[in-house]
Amino acid sequence: MKVRYRAAAGLAVLALAASACGGGGGSTDNSQPNAQQSQQAQQQMAETPAISINPVPYEQVKDGGTLTLSIGQWPSQWNPIHVDGNQRDTADMLDPVLPILMRSDQEATFTPNPDYLADIKNDLSSGKQVVTYTLNDKAVWSDGTPITWKDIEAQWKAQNGENKKFKPASTEGWDQVESVTKGDTDKVAILTFKKPYPEWNSMLSRSPHLMPAKYITEPDAFDKDYLQKIPVTSGPFKVESIDEGTKTLTLVRDDKWWGKKAKLDKIIFRAIETPAAQVNAFANGELDMVEIPPGSPADLKRAKEVPNVDIRKALSPNWRHITVNNQSDFLKDKSVRQAVQYAINRDVITQSDLKDMDWPLQTLGNHVFMNNHKGYVDNSGDLGKYNLDKAKQLLDAAGWKQEGEYRKKDGKEFELSFVVPSGLPYAKTEGELTQAMLKEAGVKVTIRPVPDDKFFTDYIIKGDFDLVPFSWIGDPQPISSLQQIYKSGSESNFPKASDPAVDAAIEDAVGEMDPVKAIEKANAADKLVWDMVHTIPLYQRPDIQAAKKTLANLGAKGYSFYDWTAVGFTG
Repeated sequence: MKVRYRAAAGLAVLALAASACGGGGGSTDNSQPNAQQSQQAQQQMAETPAISINPVPYEQVKDGGTLTLSIGQWPSQWNPIHVDGNQRDTADMLDPVLPILMRSDQEATFTPNPDYLADIKNDLSSGKQVVTYTLNDKAVWSDGTPITWKDIEAQWKAQNGENKKFKPASTEGWDQVESVTKGDTDKVAILTFKKPYPEWNSMLSRSPHLMPAKYITEPDAFDKDYLQKIPVTSGPFKVESIDEGTKTLTLVRDDKWWGKKAKLDKIIFRAIETPAAQVNAFANGELDMVEIPPGSPADLKRAKEVPNVDIRKALSPNWRHITVNNQSDFLKDKSVRQAVQYAINRDVITQSDLKDMDWPLQTLGNHVFMNNHKGYVDNSGDLGKYNLDKAKQLLDAAGWKQEGEYRKKDGKEFELSFVVPSGLPYAKTEGELTQAMLKEAGVKVTIRPVPDDKFFTDYIIKGDFDLVPFSWIGDPQPISSLQQIYKSGSESNFPKASDPAVDAAIEDAVGEMDPVKAIEKANAADKLVWDMVHTIPLYQRPDIQAAKKTLANLGAKGYSFYDWTAVGFTG
């Protein structure tokens, strides 16, 4: 499941999408990694590539063929800028059929997508930031309606946070826009910002894909028009069918597409809930590529044994964590949340999830930057270190006294719910490890398995949890994700944490135009996020894909975006 944070800036799909997957086990040994292990992890991190997609020139990719892929969670909401549609699987399925105006390469550099943009200008000469998008004259929606400035205006109004009836996954960037106006023609959109916004070039990227104005102008349409359907598209592929019974999306080449002709005839996405079942399908020849998530070494081993397989690995802006509900009756007190964090050994969970996955056993000390990012600093401080004694002291001071096996206060037992998707074994293992660790501190943890397809919409978004593990699927520009995930009032601030000091630090960081200073300010904000215990980072999530050797231009993409016209087979 995905939640994009711009750091999926944007959807945490950008921006953010919650991604959860399964399978694994681990020791409850509370040992810390030694210096040699840490050095080995750093070396392994340095040796992991930025991208691994079997790049093949467009001309050398075979014409035709059907690509079959799996997804873990079947969506009901297909509007990717809606908070309920902010899932990684949804964004992956929409990429071939919805506009991505700005695309990123493996170096996290954004450039205009000429299929949709003829030109783009960012002008600061007037004292205000003015960005002018000139849309491709040929760009149209699948119903024949031209893509115009009105679509960008509607995107702004739905995502700027002013109309509270809209439920966007994120307002980041759009809440900094003062106006969207028409230029010389309907194909020119002029965005004027209230104040400079440094990550402007990823605002119309993937998640949030550009959406047709007709379907997002009114809150009711925003909520319902893409519910269990995709009425309008614009891309090298179009929707042939959505089968709710088999949970299958079938895309076919769109012959009205004005760009390069797609190499593939058809793309099929099938919902297969568990990683083990997905790998079985790949081994049986039913899939052309499959993701190998953390915590599933047996699946990785099996995938490696498939004839003519290519294991593709890359570093990506995605990370695993435990979100801590700041509004829970038990966790409203920050000192209690800090106690919970001290009692959880992040190294143990990381080692359990990543053991035998051919991936660096390295915890993450930052909510914004990944271990391999130039802006990375370990800001975890003492809170990032396992300290059972400190946890007990804080709980004692908060009035939670040990009475028998567990702690009580005013006759009430300290009990937390750890919500996990039922089809993901390694999420359950994370819960079991957390359960054992917190028991040592006198805190009872109950693991609550819930349906995979309801995990995000019915539990995370609604705040029906005390602790919950999932992954943020990020994008190449991470600083603005601070707004989406951690700022008070954001729809994607799932633990409903709120701190004026954090909000001020976030505003300072996302508005900084100097890249070096922006990194410094983002790290200052990150220290405050650690202190309030909004989210407990675990590790930079592996991007490991097992693919047929003949599959071209698809795999572990890191910070880059796929070119779906060039995806196909070489034989």
